[in-house]
Amino acid sequence: MALTDITASAVIQAIEEFDRLGRDAFLEAHGFKSARRYLLEHDGRLYDSKAIVGVAHGYVPGLEALAPSEFSGGEGHAVSVLRDLGFSVVDGA
Repeated sequence: MALTDITASAVIQAIEEFDRLGRDAFLEAHGFKSARRYLLEHDGRLYDSKAIVGVAHGYVPGLEALAPSEFSGGEGHAVSVLRDLGFSVVDGA
């Protein structure tokens, strides 16, 4: 399990699933809670950054989605992965 395995394409697939299911159903289906601080901003919409990263991991061939307890959603983890892939993350604090 390495967050660095996540690709921009996998993030887009997770965003598409989020949009298809809706926020509450997406978070519930994958065991995540609402973001406390960091939100992924994509096409004018906001997404729970840690949840998107965890689910995106499962869209990488050969890997499974990550549970919330398996990684951090903070600046040095999920946020940096998203930013390194070219996505915008806003600090909602």
